[in-house]
Amino acid sequence: MNERSWERLLQSIDDGLVVPVLGPQVLTSESGGSLQKHIAQRLLSFYDEPDDLPLTPFYEICEVVTRLKAKHNLQDLYADIHDAIEQITSAKDYNIPEPIRKIAAISSFRLYVVLTSDDLLARCLRARCATNEIIYSPYLPTSEGSDLPKDWLSRQGEVQLLYLFGKSRPAPMFAIHDEDYLEYVHNIIARGSHVPFKFMEELQQRSLLLIGCNFPEWLCRFFLRLTNQGRLSEAQKNKSEWLIDEQPLEKGLICFLESFSGETKILSDISPAAFIAELHQRWLARHSDPEQTPALNNKNVPRGVMFFISYCRATDLPAAEKLFKSLKTLGVASTEIWFDRTAIEPGQDFHDRILEGIRSCRYFIPLISQSADNLEEKFFRREWNEAIDRGKSIHGRMFVVPMIVDQAYEPLGYGRVPRDWTDNLDFGHAPIGLPDERTNFLFKKLIRAERQ
Repeated sequence: MNERSWERLLQSIDDGLVVPVLGPQVLTSESGGSLQKHIAQRLLSFYDEPDDLPLTPFYEICEVVTRLKAKHNLQDLYADIHDAIEQITSAKDYNIPEPIRKIAAISSFRLYVVLTSDDLLARCLRARCATNEIIYSPYLPTSEGSDLPKDWLSRQGEVQLLYLFGKSRPAPMFAIHDEDYLEYVHNIIARGSHVPFKFMEELQQRSLLLIGCNFPEWLCRFFLRLTNQGRLSEAQKNKSEWLIDEQPLEKGLICFLESFSGETKILSDISPAAFIAELHQRWLARHSDPEQTPALNNKNVPRGVMFFISYCRATDLPAAEKLFKSLKTLGVASTEIWFDRTAIEPGQDFHDRILEGIRSCRYFIPLISQSADNLEEKFFRREWNEAIDRGKSIHGRMFVVPMIVDQAYEPLGYGRVPRDWTDNLDFGHAPIGLPDERTNFLFKKLIRAERQ
């Protein structure tokens, strides 16, 4: 790509017109090899199978599954692969590959697509913003289907992440071999169950960065057609695809793309990792404001989380800790909850980090108690004022969720709680941090709305 091509691409990204589609070749570290290979080796070790046979790079899982299914229950392999992913990516010494961290740091992207079933991209995204995971699988329970929210463009500070071939879990609800991929694509074409039609419509209207997808020839053709509104030979205006692949493309596919898909650009002179590094560097150069260039450390303070717990440390820390644990039991990840005992690391400016969290969270939960109400000057009151200021610009949805943590439920019994809250908001009740049945129902409703 020449300078002018880079400039056009970056401008389109800043305008929200480009979606990155990330495949297994992006999950590669300089020293540790590919995640695909490590998962395949771990799977072979589960069954005491030799791991010295040659495997096709970035296709290792499919080949190992094909080998093992002849002697073992195919259904068990899904759980085994899920366990392998968990063991590898949750290890203390595991480092998320740099290409994933860099692509997640480009905050101009609002939509992402992953073709693998791990949650590494979601982890990185949650380090800087709220992340709505949309999981597509024809085999999900009816209650778990989801799609792009209608108001996704208005959800500032939130990105949408589609798992196109399912997300890892100990059940056959994600793709692990070629026939799975065929069924997932067929289900989309047949307009079957759980197809994320809204997300697919957005993909059809935007240019795509197909980075390290490792598509077989047949799947590449299908994917390009699925993400275009018309025939490939009738190119849409203002829509292109960039195909960046580690492996040489098959001659038949190259010939097909050159003949029928002129807007698909094949970048064969740069690897997926190098392309992302170059893209990230150039994007940073355009966004020199440090507030718009999030750090690459995936342990960075989370921004744009779902719930922000505001409390008086001197009086209500035990209640805050119990509420934090209660939210986790409802399926909320730790990284989706701002709780300053976990969200702030030593050496960070806690005042700035806390106020930043309030400005980008989805729901603000102030803990209210008589002990805290008796205190005149505490930092939590500054948090409340910040939430009140932000709430003035939010219309049409709940933002502040006041939570009484005393045993007695008396919303009007607190002299220093903002009058606007006592007059207009319904208070939840979580004695000593444990939500009652009504409050638990509210939390489940909010969480379910965010997951859709």
